[in-house]
Amino acid sequence: MTGVRKIRGGALLARALKEKGIEHVFTLSGGFCNPALEGFMECQMKVVNCPHEQVAGHLADGHTRITRKPAVCLVGPEGFANAVPAMMEAWGERSPVIFVTGSSTLKRQGAGGFKEIDDVAIAGPLTKYSVSITDGERIGEFVDRAYKTAINGYPGAVHLSLPVDIMFSSFSEDAGRAERPFELSAEAPARAWPEPQRLQQVLAKVAAAKRPILIGGHGVWWAGAEQQLEEAGRKLGIPVFNVPYHQKLLSEQSAAYMGLADIHQYHPSKDAFGEADLVLMVGGRLDNQMNFGNPPLFPRGAELVCVNGSHEEVDFNRAADMTLLSDPGAFLDALVSLGDTARDGRDAAWLDHNRQRRSEWVAKMHADVDAEASTAEFGGRIHPLHLALDVQQAMQDNDWLVIDGGNTHFWSEIAVNMAGFEGRKLGGVLHPGTFSLLGVGVSFALSAKNLNPDKNVVLISGDGAFLSGGLSIETAFQENRPITVVIDNNGGLDCISQQQERLFESGRHFATDFRDIPFHTMFEGLGGHGELVTRREDIIPAMKRAFASGKTACVNVKAKGVISPIVLATTSKRDKASIE
Repeated sequence: MTGVRKIRGGALLARALKEKGIEHVFTLSGGFCNPALEGFMECQMKVVNCPHEQVAGHLADGHTRITRKPAVCLVGPEGFANAVPAMMEAWGERSPVIFVTGSSTLKRQGAGGFKEIDDVAIAGPLTKYSVSITDGERIGEFVDRAYKTAINGYPGAVHLSLPVDIMFSSFSEDAGRAERPFELSAEAPARAWPEPQRLQQVLAKVAAAKRPILIGGHGVWWAGAEQQLEEAGRKLGIPVFNVPYHQKLLSEQSAAYMGLADIHQYHPSKDAFGEADLVLMVGGRLDNQMNFGNPPLFPRGAELVCVNGSHEEVDFNRAADMTLLSDPGAFLDALVSLGDTARDGRDAAWLDHNRQRRSEWVAKMHADVDAEASTAEFGGRIHPLHLALDVQQAMQDNDWLVIDGGNTHFWSEIAVNMAGFEGRKLGGVLHPGTFSLLGVGVSFALSAKNLNPDKNVVLISGDGAFLSGGLSIETAFQENRPITVVIDNNGGLDCISQQQERLFESGRHFATDFRDIPFHTMFEGLGGHGELVTRREDIIPAMKRAFASGKTACVNVKAKGVISPIVLATTSKRDKASIE
């Protein structure tokens, strides 16, 4: 009689993840994780070896955001500490990344084992589920729990810690197979359907509103409901806005899309919110970005209704005048079904009025930046908004844009709205999330290139942001995924220095300057293409040469530090010890 084949715990882990449809693993290979890596190799899963654990985490996060399917970040115990910033970034954006730690021995837990760290406790506040696998026979069960927790309800990162003695020990190949669930392949996330009576109350409010607005949040993205959002706005004549710090939900060419729900980065949103009688937020949170639902962002006279796909989000949005538990797609389908009758009592010019304001805003922004950049103070240096606009002009339709940095991020957000209104059709946009974490740009750009190998992927990064995560550029060379990195090089942490100059009594900045760093020659030294740009008229030609090189490229642009509108507004509030 032939005995049951035995395999290591790491191989059981790999097999369980493979059965869930996981296709990509990002790691910095370490000894603690070798059995899992062998398992991934045998399962023929794509493993990307990275120069740093934080890079591995950001790559897994970027891949997950684009595909809306979980990816894995695998690290050792000492590398876990390096991966924590990536875990925080994923948590802020509700990205269901599966973090796996090869951890110290379970047998001697608490006795000072080799590289022992309480990774479960550290990850707890930054994940939906953080647990140590204490029995090798239950590895499949823990993977099943983690996967379902990550994708259901309020999506988010999860963490599994696999002790090294379980990782290396051998178990029956059929371990855990005798218990339910017998079907181990991935299931679609459970969706909350709205209570009919409460749904009708919300739909009645929409039908009665004269000047409603729609704000789409993260939940719309993770539900895959962008088309329903666009259709609802267009058919019902409702202006649609996007929660800041998240990849765009709608094409900039959508007739209903107006821009960010941010009165600083998109000034007309202030007028729209101030005049609205109904604010309908779908899949969003009433956090600091939304002023916690309070005036003056949302005036007392406007009714605020929040629709969310999980009870956690509904509970979080306690400040709303009314909440509805519903999958965003299910709710938006019901909204679309109202049809033309929902426009009967609407101000007929409401949508057109908001589009006209957007047109006027774009023209004013062009005029203002042109006038500012022509002053003697600029001395011929390049305005960051001009830089962001010119970079997009050099791009082709459906190319991907990634943004990283402080002021660089915010000026680029403004440029995306302006260029989109004028016809630029981007394939996608990625940038730091809720925590404005620097150093994510290269990893996110690599994620976009990995999934869109035939498109140009451009990263606009501040010099400080690139110094935070630029080491990950080696992965672009290693994986043969050429991207173009544009450095908004203003010689320091300009987002901070601009605040200091307005807050410090001396009017000066401190501890924020860099030396003149030749980023372009760094790329050349690695085998890529590099150019230094000091004049605005050279930006587009340099971009085109970077694309034509077929190499990972750097266009190092000497720009002037200019405080962005949102940072200026935040600075004035910090003077009162508040950033709300």
